[in-house]
Amino acid sequence: MPKVILLSQFPLPYAHTGSWTTMYFNYLKANHQIDYIICKEPESRIETVKYEVLSHSKILKIKQKFLRQPYLAYLDALKKIVKTNQKYIIQVVDHFGIIKPLQKFLLQNGLRQNCQIQFFYHGFPPFYENFRGRDFFESINEMVVLTHDSYKVHKDYYTVLPTRFSVLHNGIDTSKFQKVTNEQKQILKEELELKDKKVFIWCSKDFPKKGLDFILNVWKKIHKTDKNTVLLVVGATRSNPIDGVRFLGKIQNQELPKFYQMADCYLFPTLWHEGFGLTLIEALHSGCYCIASSLGGIPEVLQHGKLGKLIENPHFQQEWEEAILDFLNQKEGNNIVIPKTLYSTQSWNTGMNTIIENAKNRMQ
Repeated sequence: MPKVILLSQFPLPYAHTGSWTTMYFNYLKANHQIDYIICKEPESRIETVKYEVLSHSKILKIKQKFLRQPYLAYLDALKKIVKTNQKYIIQVVDHFGIIKPLQKFLLQNGLRQNCQIQFFYHGFPPFYENFRGRDFFESINEMVVLTHDSYKVHKDYYTVLPTRFSVLHNGIDTSKFQKVTNEQKQILKEELELKDKKVFIWCSKDFPKKGLDFILNVWKKIHKTDKNTVLLVVGATRSNPIDGVRFLGKIQNQELPKFYQMADCYLFPTLWHEGFGLTLIEALHSGCYCIASSLGGIPEVLQHGKLGKLIENPHFQQEWEEAILDFLNQKEGNNIVIPKTLYSTQSWNTGMNTIIENAKNRMQ
């Protein structure tokens, strides 16, 4: 039976916030099929998997610099695991640079025919230019993307696309991010003295492409129209106060669900082609109505408008103003029902196992 090796850029478990590292950690605590992890030494180890920790020796560092091989530590670790009479599935996440030296290593050591390389891509648009991408796709056996729309973009962009594709949607812990009753929502609102307010929320890292400054300009006009509104900003601050905006700064992950749960509407004004939008599905499962940019993988996540409002021209301020005012003027609350298994940790784990099992079957 083929063994599965994960080459990780980060130690697992990962001590900091990260989307795919969290999903792998949840997966490794469940019924997983990972046999080995090659990574830096983590703060603690998962007992159900074997580790090969990257070397930090001075000799290796000198070799990496002299030979101009920044991934030599990974290849040395891999050499300690692989055997010529065994088959392997090698998983790589968003680590484009390692594929070429990995392919060369496997070919030089007579191992390539016994290995399948699965590359997991958490972006949306093609990474390489058209003809530069051919070598990359010829070097891997499978590309796993977050949405079918991402695959379509790759299919339409590349003249030659010589690899297999699969789709694995992101997943979250739906036991934490879940809708509360109207009574519970009011209690949560009262914690921040927001009783009877229409609460909107923005949550992300504070990068220009995440659209915070854009939506703050939208909000200034919205709040002039309706003083009974408030926008909670999670993950960012500004030096100058803005009427109707509460800047909450960074919030611990375990505290995050209650802020979604007290909110009525989640604003996702991303200004780039998001791969998926993890905070978007956290808000969905927490009971927020979602208004989001129609960019990248977002339309597929919101099922092309069935699960929320998509802004077709997200760089136009007026479209956001109209969508928010439409939400404020609706008489009924958010009646969209989100299946608990949709975009859940459990569905991600099942999807990962299916992807691995299919690869193993192809190697038999």
